[in-house]
Amino acid sequence: MKTQRVLNLALDNDQDVVLVRQRARQVSQLLGFSQQDQVRIATAVSEAARAACQLRFGGRAVFQLRDGGRGQQLEVTVGAGPGAGGELQHDAVVTAHRLMDQCEAAAGAPSITMCKAVPPQDYIDGARLLEIGNQLAKDSPVANTYLEVHLQNRELAATLAELRERQEDLLSLTRELEDTNRGIVALYAEIEDKAERLRKADEMKSRFLSNTSHELRTPLSSIRALAQLLLGRMDGDLTLEQERQVKYIETAANDLSELVNDLLDLAKIEAGKVEVFPAPVVVENLFRALKGMLRPLVDDDRVELVFESVDDVAPFDSDEGKIAQILRNFISNALKFTEQGTVRVLASEDAAGGEIRFQVVDTGIGISPDNLQLIFEEFSQIEHPLQRRSKGTGLGLPLCRKLADLLGGRVEVESRVGQGSTFSLILPRRFTPPAEPSN
Repeated sequence: MKTQRVLNLALDNDQDVVLVRQRARQVSQLLGFSQQDQVRIATAVSEAARAACQLRFGGRAVFQLRDGGRGQQLEVTVGAGPGAGGELQHDAVVTAHRLMDQCEAAAGAPSITMCKAVPPQDYIDGARLLEIGNQLAKDSPVANTYLEVHLQNRELAATLAELRERQEDLLSLTRELEDTNRGIVALYAEIEDKAERLRKADEMKSRFLSNTSHELRTPLSSIRALAQLLLGRMDGDLTLEQERQVKYIETAANDLSELVNDLLDLAKIEAGKVEVFPAPVVVENLFRALKGMLRPLVDDDRVELVFESVDDVAPFDSDEGKIAQILRNFISNALKFTEQGTVRVLASEDAAGGEIRFQVVDTGIGISPDNLQLIFEEFSQIEHPLQRRSKGTGLGLPLCRKLADLLGGRVEVESRVGQGSTFSLILPRRFTPPAEPSN
């Protein structure tokens, strides 16, 4: 660390305290400090000099320029004369701490060292420091107490004016903040009101869906039963045209029944009325049941449905019925949107993460990145010729996501247009019921 002396002043009488203040202001001005910092430095140094003279005359005030590699600093050391006992007054030390960047009072000794970082500017080298020394020698002030007090009064008046201006700015800012706070409070109240309306509307929607679904189930069941009776020739033979029209009725009733079931399931989940019944799930048995259930949907000449071996997946704890519902939806969608190729159903175990991963991989039309989130929105469907031929409710995948959340898992999808999709269901090995909300 390099240190160069700037000025060395004696403290032999009370007039020297005035002189030290004047010199401190002068040195700080030549080093490029602002007007406010000049006042701070002069005040801190003069208070320390006054405290040193009260202990004993004959002390020194040494001004130095210190270069520590991270920038230059003005260092001022003020000490009492030889033989002085005790330490500098506490007020002087507190003032130095407040006004300077660093302050260190020597323990048991009547001296204090203060530092303040020189403002960013051109580096003050030896030549510039010599110029400053010459300027200080040329402009040596006279210790005039009256003039110094007059100057301090002017500085105090300027500081008070600045404080008054800042106070006015603070008052204006406070009023502006108060207006802003009132606006924010009003906005929060409006948001809360709208949130409450949305909550009530959501509750009404759930009740409506639930009630409507229940009311539609009975007539739909009757329509399906009557269609089956007619197709079974229970009331006599049908002409070809009559059979074709009854089949239309049966298909429409089945489609509408599927929509009603999905609506009812969604309404129950949103109302928190769906219960999870965890039990040991054997993946091999689950796959056998799905294979038998979905076999009628497979066109063997067009698409092959393959269930991969799952011998290495141990039984886990979850709700098999809801898992089957999710996978059934994934597989039926894959069969629907795969014109030619394979639909593969896999299961694997992540022992480290404690998770079971089910995957349905198809070679179908694929999904663009822009639509990957759209498919999980209720009643949303992607525009495609296959979609128009295979009408759906647009509720299957949103229902799958809600069921997966209910089981403590999640649904993921990866897809590339024209190359197929992979829908995944990730579940924990052990189902953990959600914590009851605290009152």
